[in-house]
Amino acid sequence: MSESDFIETLRWTSEAKAKLKNIPFFARTQAKARIEQLARQAQQDVVTGDLVEQARLEFGQ
Repeated sequence: MSESDFIETLRWTSEAKAKLKNIPFFARTQAKARIEQLARQAQQDVVTGDLVEQARLEFGQ
């Protein structure tokens, strides 16, 4: 895997941050990691509200 295959830091839109804040604090860190994992798998460097919603549906929350 080359450096270009891995996005170290992801940017979050304000909408995505707001949706993340709606997740209970005790689950937020794990949820954020899972959402960022989805973004990396999709080769995205920005986490959007749509991606947070997609993760919520996929993880059944």
